Amino acid sequence: MPLKESEAIVLRTFPLGEGDRLVSFLDRQSGRLRGVARGARLPKSRFGSTLEMLAYIRIWYFERETRELVRINESELIESFMDVQQDYSSAIGLALVSEITDSVLGEREAADAQFRLILLTARAIRVHGPSQVVLAYFCLWTARLGGWLGPLDRCSRCGRAMHLETAFHSPGFAEIQCADCREDWTRPISKEALSVGRTALTGTLDRLLKENPPMDPTKEILSYTLDILEHHIEKKLISRKTFEMGESGIVEI
Repeated sequence: MPLKESEAIVLRTFPLGEGDRLVSFLDRQSGRLRGVARGARLPKSRFGSTLEMLAYIRIWYFERETRELVRINESELIESFMDVQQDYSSAIGLALVSEITDSVLGEREAADAQFRLILLTARAIRVHGPSQVVLAYFCLWTARLGGWLGPLDRCSRCGRAMHLETAFHSPGFAEIQCADCREDWTRPISKEALSVGRTALTGTLDRLLKENPPMDPTKEILSYTLDILEHHIEKKLISRKTFEMGESGIVEI
C-alpha cells in the first residue's frame, strides 16, 4: 500500500464520526476519489483549512484495491478560494461548480481537462463574481467534455444549418431541431442563446467575457445546459435551486 502524491481539488466534504471528514476530491492523475481524513474536524487538526470546498491542494494518501475509500495522510494548500466564499452569491456559484463536478465525473477516471476547467472557473468567479457568463462557460464545457452536448449549429434531424433562427429542443436533451422537424412538445431556444453557446465552445472564457453577451440569452443557454446535466446525472442539483433563487444578486459582466 504505497503512499501516493498528487495535485487535487477538493470537491465536497462531509462529517464522519466524531472528528473525521469524508472527502470527495479530484486527483489530477487518477480522477475523482473519496477518502477519509482522520481528525480533520478536530481543533488542532493537521489538515487545517486545506480541505475546504474547491481548495487546490497537494495531497498524500494510501489506497487499497479492496477498499472503496482511500486514507488521506496529508494535504498542503496550493490555492484557496475561502476568500471568494465570503461573498454569498460567489459561494453559491462555487457550490454549483463543486456539485456538478462531483455528480458528473465517474470514480477513478482521469479528468485533467475538467481539473483545469474548475480552476479557470473558480479564478474567474474570484475576479468577476458568479456571472452568468462564467457559469454558462463552465456548464457548456462540462457537458461537452462528458460527451452529452450535441452541435449547436444544425438540426439534429435534417442537418440543416441553423445560425439565424430559433431552434427547438426537449428539456434535458441536447439535440436541437429546426421549425420543420420539431415535435409539438419541444421548447424554443433563441438564436441569440445558441450564439452564446457556440462562442463559448469555440473560444476562451476571456474572449466570451470581452464580448459581454446579453444577460437573457446567457441565462437561457445556461438553463438549457443545466437541464442536460441534470438529465445525465438523473437528479436535481441542490445548488441550482439556491442559485436561481438568488439570481437577482448574480453579476452581469
